[in-house]
Amino acid sequence: MEPTKPVQKKHTKSRLRRISDWLHLWLGIASGLIVFHLGVTGCIYVFQKEITEIIHRKEFFVEVPAKQQTLPLSTLKTNAEKALGGAKKISFITAYKAPGRAWEFGVYKAGNPQAFWYFDSVDYYDVVYVNPYNGKITLVADYKYEFFGVVKMLHWSFLINHPIGQQIIGWATFIFVFLLISGMIMWWPKNLKKSNFNKSFKIKWKAKFKRVNYDLHNVLGFYVMTICLMLALTGMVWAFQWFQSTVYVVAARSTAPPVQVDVISDSTKTIDAIPLDIAFETAKIKFREFERIGMSPAEGGTATIYASGYRGEETYWNYDELQFDQYSGKLLHWKNQSEKNAGEALIGMNYDIHVGAILGLPGKILAFFASFIAASLPITGFIIWWGKKKKKKNPAVADN
Repeated sequence: MEPTKPVQKKHTKSRLRRISDWLHLWLGIASGLIVFHLGVTGCIYVFQKEITEIIHRKEFFVEVPAKQQTLPLSTLKTNAEKALGGAKKISFITAYKAPGRAWEFGVYKAGNPQAFWYFDSVDYYDVVYVNPYNGKITLVADYKYEFFGVVKMLHWSFLINHPIGQQIIGWATFIFVFLLISGMIMWWPKNLKKSNFNKSFKIKWKAKFKRVNYDLHNVLGFYVMTICLMLALTGMVWAFQWFQSTVYVVAARSTAPPVQVDVISDSTKTIDAIPLDIAFETAKIKFREFERIGMSPAEGGTATIYASGYRGEETYWNYDELQFDQYSGKLLHWKNQSEKNAGEALIGMNYDIHVGAILGLPGKILAFFASFIAASLPITGFIIWWGKKKKKKNPAVADN
């Protein structure tokens, strides 16, 4: 009697589809822990503003006097520097249009640029919160070790200062983009009959764990795919200079870099008044309709005082920029948001898109759930693979 030949399994998928499925499996396993890390840290960071304001409500929000008259910015700056011991000079300021908000006065100094870890690359990063009406200090925060600041750097580069940190994050994100696309191909139903519709768009909660896990991976992955793609692509803008340049060129439709205007201060034109106060008062007039003003005192002999007017309460992309002479407070240059080309505008939006803030609270909620589901995908995917692996090792006995 001749031996029975094993039945060759006929492939119903194309070669390209089989390669895509194979890559989806093994690239998913290779990048799973990093994707999980990015999803979890992203979830935690999304609502950092809201959580911090709840924790420090008494320090961030102050009583408003009847006249609502704020002290000169230079006085508040001096008070903030005294709170830091006098040796540290304030390098950035945030003043809010809304009454009852403490203003922020920050100092930052880089540490060892060759340091491997983040904490060694920062000498200090402090923010002083000041009551703008009476000049009293409400809080001195060490942002070098602040919880959400550390979470941000974990998300950014695993707290690694060396370029390898962002490269690891960047390439894992690149792989995640491929996984989203290949996963969409695997998910796509052959036809939209009711049975296939339910399998593709609904989670069968009453089924066994194996089926529920499968649905959690496929169905939830489909629903958040677009948002996760946006989160991943905006993350890649920071990780890879070549990708950022590509985004700029595509949006601007030009390889020409943004136009830079060289503006310098004239040390021969001095005044008796304090230039920073003059610059700030001018900025308040020019930015009358803006939600907050960022000020950066000049550093260096010909440097200028910078003022940025932000139209959003939390977002950073939509702003105008002023430059003032540091010796006279005279307005030297004004760049409007409308003057930026599409490439500048899109790159400027990157942070606000990445954290969901560009759509306000609804956008942040979407970013939170997308990040949460993204963190779950490596887990549910691994369980699917492990279940198939065990099934191959222990094949079911055929019925007689």
